[in-house]
Amino acid sequence: MKIEVNATSRKAQGTGASRRLRKAGGVPGIVYGSSEPALIELDQNNLYYVLQNEAFHASILTLNLDGKKEQVLLRDFQMHPFRQQVQHIDFQRVAKDKKIHMKVPLHFANEEIAPGVKLGGGIISHVLNELEIACLPADLPEFIEVDLANLDLGHSIHVSDIKLPKGVEIAGHHHDGDAVATVQVPRGAVEAVATAAAEEATEAAPEAAAEAGK
Repeated sequence: MKIEVNATSRKAQGTGASRRLRKAGGVPGIVYGSSEPALIELDQNNLYYVLQNEAFHASILTLNLDGKKEQVLLRDFQMHPFRQQVQHIDFQRVAKDKKIHMKVPLHFANEEIAPGVKLGGGIISHVLNELEIACLPADLPEFIEVDLANLDLGHSIHVSDIKLPKGVEIAGHHHDGDAVATVQVPRGAVEAVATAAAEEATEAAPEAAAEAGK
């Protein structure tokens, strides 16, 4: 998915200038990397809308700055504490021949047919919802799919089990043995089994005492 963001150069700097820009419906921002940082401003409504798109956070974006287009990544943004308002946004320029590090969302597939769910009555627990990866810009996936079709009750899918797209490698603090998703017995079911066992033991106690007294 190709996402384009329109921006214009921002000349006025400082807290007061940024406050006035926000009141006028704009958002102050910056673009950095590979050359001089550039101060920019964007439209508040358009930016707030595209930020709702998951792909906007994990894709190579086209920034149209004063009519000149360049490839960037979203690196950071700040929201107002209680208003639906973007306070500031940061973009980083990317080079085609340099690897980038990104957090990419995980999409879980076939949860409903996992043996641990369908046959064991378990529930899926997502331990990780995103994965930090390294790759060239052209190989950056919008998301990584995690197939749960063979996940049994009490078992887990680990980082080492994930099939990565071509040119993509795990980065950051992840380890091969880290759990990504598990199938667990619902807590209510565990408590029900424990209660039933306790009741059975209570009922059996008088009978055992009577037998012992004979």
